[in-house]
Parts: sequence; structure tokens; C-alpha cells
Amino acid sequence: MTDEADNATDMGRRALLQTAGAAVVTGLAGAATDARAAAPDADGMSSAERDEAPLGARLQGVQHFGLTVQNMERAYQFYTEVLGGTEVFRHGDFEGDGVQNTLLADQEIEAHARGVNPRTIGVPDLRSGAQRLDVRFIQFDNMVLELLQYREADQPMGSAKSFAEPVEHMSPAFPRMMHICFYVRDDVDFNKFIVDLEAESARCGMTQVRANRTVRVTTEADRKAAPRSTNTNRVTAEPSNGWELIYCKGPEGEQLEFVKALGPVKKRFSEALAKRQQKIVR
Repeated sequence: MTDEADNATDMGRRALLQTAGAAVVTGLAGAATDARAAAPDADGMSSAERDEAPLGARLQGVQHFGLTVQNMERAYQFYTEVLGGTEVFRHGDFEGDGVQNTLLADQEIEAHARGVNPRTIGVPDLRSGAQRLDVRFIQFDNMVLELLQYREADQPMGSAKSFAEPVEHMSPAFPRMMHICFYVRDDVDFNKFIVDLEAESARCGMTQVRANRTVRVTTEADRKAAPRSTNTNRVTAEPSNGWELIYCKGPEGEQLEFVKALGPVKKRFSEALAKRQQKIVR
């Protein structure tokens, strides 16, 4: 039997197994629906009651943050090798009508209203497969980061070439600009952490990963020459007293923040979480 025949046979078997599996899962799901509706969760609420509860009671937290990148391999290296995240899984070559409608319908409506080609406002054509979407999920202790890359179909996965040019200005002052905040452990020397972050990033060729300082600097030389003690901004004013924070650009120009929440501000977050959990249980 030829390799092509073997592959075709394997694909046929996989399709059959997937179809059979889907049928079994569908049957089990249908049989279990009534039982799930009647069975209470840990907080005493059944799924039927949950569906009628306020929206906040139907959530279980933030699952992940997404970051669209220009260079997938570079971003992946930073978040796994430099910051030590663990890959959960990756998937790619997303295309077709379903994914186009799910992700980009609002942008296509806007392009139609303006009377312009969707591409002119940064909308890829996943529908025809001219462009593709790849994703990688990276796990940190209390957060998952999803890296996304939209690329031309003739570019390989992980390419440094994306479908759209990156945003030119990355100031956090722009409306809709977001940032990713990493929680640093309480007993870590924060100033040394930033020195090590910049050094490890530079070792990987990511010299654009640079943290701000708490003193005014007007040149890169000034920033590098600033005392190590100026790496960390320690907030003492109520009600933010206890924050320690550093702002830094990532390898894609994305805005990053590294924080400690100590003392009073840590207590405020803990109390707010406890209050929310009590409210949802009721």
C-alpha cells in the first residue's frame, strides 16, 4: 500500500472515530441534561437556577488574555523561556466562514458601512483561506496567555511576518490600549528582578524589552545609568498603598506591568474577593 493510501485510510479511520465519538458524547450529554439541571453545585445552586441568576454568578473568573503578535516565535520565546510560562497547546491554520464570522463580523460590518475593502482597516480574509490564524496558549500560575498571529496563507506557522503591520504608537494612554500584568512573589527583590529580566531578554536578542524608571530620563543612556533603586515605584498613598510596580515593553511592543500587592492593598483585594464570593453564593 502506498503512503498516500495509508494516509487516506488513516484519515478515514479518524473521521469515523470522530463521528462515532461525537454521537456518543451527544447521546450522553442529552441523557445527562436533566440530571445536571437538578444537581446543585458546590455553592448549592443547580444549573437551572444558575441560568436565571445574575450574569456575575454565571462566571468563574477570567480564563485567558489574548495578545496578537507580529512574530510568533519571538513572542513565544519571551513568554516561555524568559518569563517561564508553560505551553498548554497550540493550534493553527484556522480558516473558513465560521471563524471569519465569529471573530471579525463586527469589523466587516464597519467596513461595509464605510464603503471600503475590509483589508484597508486590517481585516484578514480567513473566509477564503487567503490568510490564516494560529494560536498558542501559555500557562502561568494564575493566568493563561493566548498568543495569536494572523498571517498570509503562504507564510509558515511561527513566521516573523504577520498579515497586518503592528500599531505604530504603543502608549498606554491610548483608549482601548490594554496591558498584561504579572504578579511578582512577595519575597522577590523587585529591583533585581527587572535587572535580570532586561539581561535575559537581551541575551535572547530582545533588546527592546526595557523597563521604565521612577526618575526622569531623556535618553537610553540615562535610563541604563539610573540607580537600580529607581526600577521600582512603591506607592504609599491611600487607597493604593502597598503597590509596587514596574512598567515595561514586551518584545512585540506590548505593554507589560509587573506588580507586588503588599500590606493594605493586598488586604483590600482579599476582602473584595471574599465579599464577591459571599454575594454569588447568596
